[in-house]
Amino acid sequence: MKPSRLLLIWLAILLAVGTLLGTVQALDIQTPASLSAINWGLLLALLVLALLDAVRLRRMPSPRVQRQIPGSLALGRWSEVRLQVSHDFSEPVTLEMFDHVPPGLSFENLPLSVALQPGQFSEVGYRVRPLQRGHFTFRHCEIQLPSPLGLWSGKRLLDVPGDIRVYPDFAKLYGGQLLAVDNWLSQLGVRQRQRRGQGLEFHQLREFREGDSLRQIDWKATARQRTPIAREYEDERDQQIIFMLDCGRRLRSQDDELSHFDHALNACLLLSHVALRQGDAVGLSTFAVDHPRYLAPIKGASQLKVLLNAVYDLNSTPRPADYPAAASRLLARQKRRGLIILLTNLRDEDDEDLLSSAKRLSQYHQLLIVSLREDILDHVRQDQVQTLPEALAYCGAVDYLNARAELHERLNAQGVQVLDVRPGELSTGLVSRYLSWKRSGVF
Repeated sequence: MKPSRLLLIWLAILLAVGTLLGTVQALDIQTPASLSAINWGLLLALLVLALLDAVRLRRMPSPRVQRQIPGSLALGRWSEVRLQVSHDFSEPVTLEMFDHVPPGLSFENLPLSVALQPGQFSEVGYRVRPLQRGHFTFRHCEIQLPSPLGLWSGKRLLDVPGDIRVYPDFAKLYGGQLLAVDNWLSQLGVRQRQRRGQGLEFHQLREFREGDSLRQIDWKATARQRTPIAREYEDERDQQIIFMLDCGRRLRSQDDELSHFDHALNACLLLSHVALRQGDAVGLSTFAVDHPRYLAPIKGASQLKVLLNAVYDLNSTPRPADYPAAASRLLARQKRRGLIILLTNLRDEDDEDLLSSAKRLSQYHQLLIVSLREDILDHVRQDQVQTLPEALAYCGAVDYLNARAELHERLNAQGVQVLDVRPGELSTGLVSRYLSWKRSGVF
């Protein structure tokens, strides 16, 4: 409980008057004796009123607060939180509110001023914006309750528990549901290549048409129907995609609001959405984390929600990447051939461990290594060099990029495909590579 501005103003006035009267008396200036008595009487009356007002404030019941929050939020997007206040006051009251927002969420429009009317409830709101993924818990809401005479302000800490989950920014994923997959991907800048030749999976029998190949003719069906019948094929849809996600220190870099790890997660979810729409199964395997997670590849639209719930609270760690151990765990669980997408950041120190692990994986699966490249490297390489520090930075960046390129060439020599992209180009680059391989029958 603390004094209000009104009480402080009255105290200052009475104390100033008392000081002035004391100064006048010290100078032997004649003043009515009753003025000093009146001033002391007013000061004593103010203190008594303040004491009574403080007692009444302590006896006042606290208002009831309910928080309305969405069940989930998207990383980096603003959302609204509503606070509903009800009370049993017989007089109008204006109070100040401050909701205790968990760390990791930024907010706007706090604290709030709420005018309460007798027999009514009030509702106010503020905005929050998640800065990181995970599970967050709201615990308290703080209010400043004025006393009946307005001489005091009492702090009340109300228990208003609430939980919220922050997922990767999946708004783009569900925004594409209203459009055809091809049109939606073209808006993202993703290009699809025409498939060379025919599909791999039988679809149906139909009458032979002009332009069909003689190899499509089903001779038994033709003999039965006494008219040319052709087989129609479609792209093989029952494929399996497993993301190997590096959760270690390699993806902790940050060029914009999102870390490289968050860019990798968003790209995984986007490609999962596309692959599930294409009829493929999608799974996940993490490494360089205390408790590695594994999701077996499953088809169906519901798998995207499973993936979201599996990665929403996943964060990068300072641990190094152990490629041989990650490859062994995945090979022990994934027996059927599929597309393995390893998302990491290849460094110049990577050598035998990565090469041997990539060789093992490529023996049983189609392997794609996605290496995220820091934006600063391209900026340093393209900027003009005018000073010695700039020259040293340029030479260091070029040496580093040359070492990465040499590693990529060694991987390509072993038949391992490498996608070297910047974080902002990761999503479209990864989906383009998947669709290219899908339509050309690479896997």
